[in-house]
Amino acid sequence: MNVLFLGTGAGVPSKQRNVSSTALELLEERGTVWLFDCGEGTQHQILHTTLKPRKIEKIFITHMHGDHIFGLPGLLGSRSFQGGEDPLKIYGPKGIAQFVKAALSHSQTNLRYPIEVIEGEGGTVFEDGQFIVEAILLEHGLPSYGYRIIEKDKPGTLMADRLMAAGIKPGPAYQALKEGGTIKLEDGTLIRGADYLGAPKKGRVIAIAGDTRSCPQLTALAANADVLIHEATFSGDDGRLAYEYYHSTTIQAAELARENRVKQLILTHISARYQGEQVDMLLNEAQKVFPDTRLAEDLLRIEI
Repeated sequence: MNVLFLGTGAGVPSKQRNVSSTALELLEERGTVWLFDCGEGTQHQILHTTLKPRKIEKIFITHMHGDHIFGLPGLLGSRSFQGGEDPLKIYGPKGIAQFVKAALSHSQTNLRYPIEVIEGEGGTVFEDGQFIVEAILLEHGLPSYGYRIIEKDKPGTLMADRLMAAGIKPGPAYQALKEGGTIKLEDGTLIRGADYLGAPKKGRVIAIAGDTRSCPQLTALAANADVLIHEATFSGDDGRLAYEYYHSTTIQAAELARENRVKQLILTHISARYQGEQVDMLLNEAQKVFPDTRLAEDLLRIEI
């Protein structure tokens, strides 16, 4: 599981940072990629990576501001041109379905794969045997959601040495036991998989905050996350501006991480007003509050 930052800037692209888009690479877990936001130029950023658009299975949109959605129509079209045939689902706030439909219709873009757009108002937006994705409404100038990605706990490691000692040879029985099943030996003895499994492996939690002011709802988003990806549009000294423009500061993000037992904080959505040494200042002031903080740059890939 990797996080790949395709765009880490706020509002408009700059020479150093493209606008918002973050990929969650789940290639080992499910052979796919999930995309969070798709600002203008996202597909250009993808060209500098090993990410394949046809591998994108889901796109989660935090809110409807242009720097988070203007790259979506182009990416959808390119995915079709590049051989993508698998279904794709888009999750987001009200308005995202109309935006996608209008863009594809007026540009006469015909996709070669089925697409489903799911508009929601928070809560669990996706769940299967591996993951749960929750959307939490935050505070911005228009409805903006944070996404909490919860990997379900995995079964413990099969104790093969104990099975061998019990005279059970490797084969299909091991797979059945690993899945928690029960097998019957020739002498009638029942062997329960649960008795030969180690402790369950706790799933990982990734929290991705869309554009937001500091608000109580962020607690539910961030609690005990392995990684919190949080906007840091402004420095700690610019708290008043952050509030007025419905954004957060580096220090507010760091305090959230500290108070909610986050393992690692990654700051993104950096305003172009901060250049050179000022960018180092943003990281330093956050690390004084929460030492395990990184400041994202375009094309940074982090293993979780």
